[in-house]
Amino acid sequence: MIRGERVVLRAIEADDAERCHTWVNDREVTRFLSLRFPIPMADERRWTEATRDPSHDVELAIDTLEGTHIGNCGLHGIDAVARRAELGILIGDKAHWGQGFGTDAMLTLCGFGFGEMNLHRIYLRVIGFNQRAIACYEKCGFLHEGRLRQAEFREGAYHDMLIMGILRDEFGAKWPERLRPA
Repeated sequence: MIRGERVVLRAIEADDAERCHTWVNDREVTRFLSLRFPIPMADERRWTEATRDPSHDVELAIDTLEGTHIGNCGLHGIDAVARRAELGILIGDKAHWGQGFGTDAMLTLCGFGFGEMNLHRIYLRVIGFNQRAIACYEKCGFLHEGRLRQAEFREGAYHDMLIMGILRDEFGAKWPERLRPA
């Protein structure tokens, strides 16, 4: 387990499938994600029970310090040569939105990625109208690196996809207490 100030990141377990299934089938939760269609419970069970190659993807559950599973996060497409990965996060439990759990999960995951995984760069993609997420990423130190114009079709219109990233040195300068030693 990886402990943050407000969250604990842990392995995703088969017992998490029902909660995850509820989240990924809630349009309000998935509004900003690439998930477009309902996902059957059987597919969600396969995902939670899947064996993952940690050299390519690290998928983690986000729990409160009290042990309530509120979301998932991960580092995807890990490139060991370039030492980079793409970050993804979902706070699925709407009762925990806007309370800083996502920010703490981001900082905890980045600290782990830079410190223990020895990554050099972590980046993410965010749809241009997801202002709450963009503010969170900026607070964590992610910088705007690019814009894919009209790359996503959502809610009846095309929207820009923003690319944001942070380097190990930038993260360490802003959050030295969060940079876990390698």
